[in-house]
Amino acid sequence: MLSKKLPDVVFHTRVRDESIGGDNPFRWQDVTTGDLFAGKRVVLFSLPGAFTPTCSTFQLPDFEKLYDQFVAKGIDEIYCLSVNDSFVMNAWGKSQNLQKVKLIPDGSGEFTRKMGMLVIKDNLGFGMRSWRYGAVVNDGEIEAWFEEPGFADNAGDDPYGESSPQNILKAL
Repeated sequence: MLSKKLPDVVFHTRVRDESIGGDNPFRWQDVTTGDLFAGKRVVLFSLPGAFTPTCSTFQLPDFEKLYDQFVAKGIDEIYCLSVNDSFVMNAWGKSQNLQKVKLIPDGSGEFTRKMGMLVIKDNLGFGMRSWRYGAVVNDGEIEAWFEEPGFADNAGDDPYGESSPQNILKAL
């Protein structure tokens, strides 16, 4: 997976826009892979779903807590991607009190599919989701890859360790 260029896709996001007013001041904004990754060194991690136990208890909160240590090692941004829509990702970010890690909604799974990481999780009632992985991405090129073992459709377990922030930080 090293030295592989990220797939070029469009992410459909919802962004806060106070000019709209009201209780829901958000508008649609399309963001491309290039918009997110060009000219930056980024940690990207992907997980099976917002609001799920491992993702919400360990992985996302630990990336948030260790953010400044990543920056000290030359990382410009940390992105969390999931095959969830923008409404779900925004609600999850709010519930996690995120300030530093940015969430990327891959609602249709197009990015995940093109990365070769789309799996079926019908055994959990999830449908198509991302396998858990992490990557260090430099200007859109993958320079380091951290994939959880056992990649499979309807996997019986959800391994977590390779893509943990602690493991990725150690590799930097």
